Amino acid sequence: MDSPEEKVSGLVSPDSAITEDQIRDQIDGALVGAKKRRFLRFVMAALGSIPWVGGFIGASAALHAESEQGRMNELHHRWLEEHKQKLHKLAEALGEILHRLEALGPVAEERANTEDYLALVRKGFMIWNQADTEEKRTLVTRLLTNAAGTTLCTDDLVRLFLDWIDHYHETHFMVIREVYQNPGITRGAIWDRISGERPRDDSSEADLFRLLIDDLSQGRIIRQHRETTSSGQFIAKRAARRAPSGGTLKSAFDEIEPYELTELGKQFVHYAMNDVVPRIGSDAPRPEGQ
Repeated sequence: MDSPEEKVSGLVSPDSAITEDQIRDQIDGALVGAKKRRFLRFVMAALGSIPWVGGFIGASAALHAESEQGRMNELHHRWLEEHKQKLHKLAEALGEILHRLEALGPVAEERANTEDYLALVRKGFMIWNQADTEEKRTLVTRLLTNAAGTTLCTDDLVRLFLDWIDHYHETHFMVIREVYQNPGITRGAIWDRISGERPRDDSSEADLFRLLIDDLSQGRIIRQHRETTSSGQFIAKRAARRAPSGGTLKSAFDEIEPYELTELGKQFVHYAMNDVVPRIGSDAPRPEGQ
């Protein structure tokens, strides 16, 4: 029996000529496989959220008709070739999620057919389609998979995490990884691990790094370490002494103030940046690829 990846990857072969009938047959075959596993609504929600899928089928049929008449629109042909590759990546993403949903068992199957989860799928694949890099697409597929397999996080937070994936740049995620892997790390150490040689504090590189830290701090993903009471209240810091006349301001690559993930940031890493879903607070694995 074909695996879910094989069923859905049958949507398109990246090296073959494509006709409208072939694509329709391949999509129908994938949906039949999904229906048997009770994931039909999931596949339909994902495909329906990407507008060019339907346009691709129509454009393929038009190109096929042109070729039969002995004339070929070069721009039309190039558009189809580009989207053929995108459709192949889409099929791979769907196949990966279906495989993992099946492995998670009946609870995930039931969850995958709820309207609340399907709304997340539609939003997620819209962002997946607009993503500039493979890393962002991987974050979306991992988040949707984990959101089906556990309910430790509310759907409202999953929507927020999808917005973060859409909004932030890959460099933001590099900073998040370093803070996650090294709680208490300083800004200087973060820079050393992701970039290397330190530039001047008045350089564009330093300005960009300040912006990254500010974005993640204002977004409540990372923060400077704070002591808390036994009831979880933050303890106020002592007022810092002002720099003496003629002194210098704090460097963008400060080596004193330690940084950590907020609880919200930990949940984001847990759902979107970890391949396996352990309970938060246990010895969580490193993000994949680290």
